Amino acid sequence: MVSTALGGLIAGMALGFAGWFGGFGAFLLVAALGAVGFVVGRLVDEGTDIRAFLGGRDQERR
Repeated sequence: MVSTALGGLIAGMALGFAGWFGGFGAFLLVAALGAVGFVVGRLVDEGTDIRAFLGGRDQERR
């Protein structure tokens, strides 16, 4: 399993390479796809209940 720090390092390096070699448009594309991948990964890890994911911590207080 990848630690959070190592995952952040890999994501930062990928964004840096995209920005350096592909320009700002590629940087934004990689950042957007990384955010989508993060959300999908969290949904897979915690189950596929998207309402609880989007509700945040409000569901825990009720």
